[in-house]
Amino acid sequence: MTDAPACNRSMTSSEWVMLIALSVLWGGSFFFQGVAVRELPPLTIVVARVGLAAVTLWIALALMGIRVPGSRRVWMAFFGMGVLNNAIPFSLIVWGQAHIGSGLASILNAMTPLFSVIVAHLATGDEKLTPAKLFGVLAGIAGVTVMIGWQALGSLGLEVAAQLAVLGGALSYGFASVFGRRFRDLGVQPMATAAGQVTASALLMAPLMLMIDRPWTLAMPSMAAAGALVALAVLSTALAYILFFRILAGAGAVNISLVTFLIPPTAIALGIGFLDERLEFNHLIGLGLIGVGLAAIDGRMVARLRRTGSEPT
Repeated sequence: MTDAPACNRSMTSSEWVMLIALSVLWGGSFFFQGVAVRELPPLTIVVARVGLAAVTLWIALALMGIRVPGSRRVWMAFFGMGVLNNAIPFSLIVWGQAHIGSGLASILNAMTPLFSVIVAHLATGDEKLTPAKLFGVLAGIAGVTVMIGWQALGSLGLEVAAQLAVLGGALSYGFASVFGRRFRDLGVQPMATAAGQVTASALLMAPLMLMIDRPWTLAMPSMAAAGALVALAVLSTALAYILFFRILAGAGAVNISLVTFLIPPTAIALGIGFLDERLEFNHLIGLGLIGVGLAAIDGRMVARLRRTGSEPT
C-alpha cells in the first residue's frame, strides 16, 4: 500500500461525502448479499462478486494508467491477500447471511477493527495493545457475548453457527489488515493491490465453486438476484475500493477507520426497510458496546472529552 499522510488531518467536506458514500456501499453489501443468498449458493455469490469486481478494477487501472507488477513475489502476496481479505471472509459472511439478517451480520462484522488490534499486537512489533485498545477489545467481546449469549453457545444451533461464521470472517479481515502491510514494502500501488487480490481470489475460488455448486444445474436467478450480484461486485467491491484508497491517500488511515461506525446503520436500515428484518434488543445493546469499543480504539472522542474537561471554565 502507499504511504498514508503523515498527519491524519480533519477531513474536507468532499472527503466526508466520499466517506459516507463508502459506508453506504459497504453497508449495502450486506443488503445485496441478503437478496442474492435467497436464490444462489454462497460460493457462486462470492466468485461472481470477485470476478466481476476484478474485471471492473482492471478496466479502471487501464483508464488510470496504473501498472500491476508481474513479479512472482507480488502475485504470491496477491494470492495471500485474496485468501485473507476476500475468499475466507466473503464465503463465511455470505454463508452466515443465509441464516441471520444482514443488519446483525453487519454488527458482528464491526468487530473487524477489534480483531485487527489483537492480531497486530501478536504479529507486529510496532502496534502493541494500549490500555485504551484493550478496553476497546473487551467492550467489543462483551457486545458479541450479549448478542449471541453464553447459553446459546452451549447448544450450537444453525443461527449461532452463522453468527460465529460472520465473526470468523471479521477475524480473517483482521489478519488481512496486518498481512496487507507488506504491499507498501513491495511498492505496489493500492489500486493495483485491490485488483490483484480480487483477481487472485477469483482464480482460487472458481474451481471450488464449479465442483461444489455446479452452477449450470442451478435455476436461472431472478432479475433481483442478478442485479444484487452486479451491484455487490461493481458498487460494493470495485467502486468501494476506489473510494477507500482515494480517502486513504488524502485523509489518512485514522480518518478512513471512521467508516466502521457508519456501516451497521446503513445495513440495518436497508435490512429493515427492504428485507423485512428486525433486530432484537440484545442486538442493539451489543451494537452499543461494540461502538464503545471502536471509539476507545479510535481514541479521538476520548481525547476530545479530555481536552474539554481540562479547559478552564
